[in-house]
Amino acid sequence: MKSIISFVIRYVPRPLLQRVSPLVMQVFAKMNSGNAVTCPVCEHSYKKFLPYGRIARANALCPNCLSLERHRLMWLYLKEKTNFFSAPLRVLHVAPEHCFIGRFAGLGNLDYITADIESPLAKVKMDVHDIPFPDNSFDVVFCNHVLEHVEDDLKACAEFNRVLKPSGWGILQSPVYPIDSTLEDKSITDPAERERIFGQRDHVRKFGKDYAERLRKSGLQIEENLFVKEISPELITQNALPPEEVIFVCRKGN
Repeated sequence: MKSIISFVIRYVPRPLLQRVSPLVMQVFAKMNSGNAVTCPVCEHSYKKFLPYGRIARANALCPNCLSLERHRLMWLYLKEKTNFFSAPLRVLHVAPEHCFIGRFAGLGNLDYITADIESPLAKVKMDVHDIPFPDNSFDVVFCNHVLEHVEDDLKACAEFNRVLKPSGWGILQSPVYPIDSTLEDKSITDPAERERIFGQRDHVRKFGKDYAERLRKSGLQIEENLFVKEISPELITQNALPPEEVIFVCRKGN
């Protein structure tokens, strides 16, 4: 199972994967019934979650809503630490995740806009280097696991800073590796070499421990939030949360 999932993630085009995955997962959901783990996003329970990742992680993917560990943590953070589910907010969601789209779109308090350069799930076709919205347009911006793919991560973040309202905030997650400084080399264009150096064929950089400091150069304020440390070990296990995940919360800067 792990090797099959790894192969599919590496070689099946992302837009096709986004369309087909929900249908395929229905089969696995029925095969995996149980009560050992519960997804807080869709509230479905299973004997375990499915493996996921290029190097497949066990107990990672909810077969019902397709949430991963980081999505389940973000959902809990939004519920417990923000007014996301109650306040009237205009939201820009870049590269929207399947587990969130329908749920966020169904919230009556949100003016919810999804955007991506290629995703069939997004309503607006958009390049994050040139966001087609005026200054101070959004209360909230989400952009998760995107900045490692784009040509200029700081230009994209400067655009987020521009379109956020003065009181605006957002969440900007990316894979962060245990290296001191972000690794970037624009001369590396071969997909196989990118996978070897950056961890994935469509990654153009490998973020290090300087991730927050790096993004601050765009003008954004970045908070390294350790919300996961407030969660009990029992709930971390039950929801299959990433026990060391930092939530990178951004706010509009100067």
